[in-house]
Amino acid sequence: MASTTSPFSLSSSSTLVDGKTTRQSSAAASSQCVTLPTLPPPPPAVQSRAARTTAYCRKIARNVAAMATSTGEVATAETTTAETATTELPSEFVQKIQEVWDKVDDKYAVSSLGVAAFILLWSSTGVVSAIDRLPLIPGVLELVGIGYTGWFAYKNLIFKPDREALIAKIKDLYNDILGSS
Repeated sequence: MASTTSPFSLSSSSTLVDGKTTRQSSAAASSQCVTLPTLPPPPPAVQSRAARTTAYCRKIARNVAAMATSTGEVATAETTTAETATTELPSEFVQKIQEVWDKVDDKYAVSSLGVAAFILLWSSTGVVSAIDRLPLIPGVLELVGIGYTGWFAYKNLIFKPDREALIAKIKDLYNDILGSS
């Protein structure tokens, strides 16, 4: 059995250490550690999503900073008109909301309905995401939706008399909800 020496084997002889210290500077000669060279950065396809997102955000920040520092008469005129339009819009919107809120008689009921609507929306998103995580349900529901859409289009949209009947139904429902106009 032939003995082979591996380049990765550890040696207790001082020749390796002495050979290494002769190549190092005098300040590093006191340390007995051998360091490995650093690895190159991974290729762009292997980079994580977070790294790509960070790089993209930095790029956007640089673009925004460049646009903010650029000077020009046309750009400043556009920004001043845009600033006045945006500052007037929230104040008008807030005033309209305050007027509508002042007209409400039962503020407790309206705020309770708002909180209940928020909780209902939040819980429905939880239910939908839970159903979406099930293995077969999303695909089955998608097929049901495609089938119903095809059936609805066949029954109500393809032929002219069916389209006119659907439009008449929608107009009647619109008048029932909003009243005759």
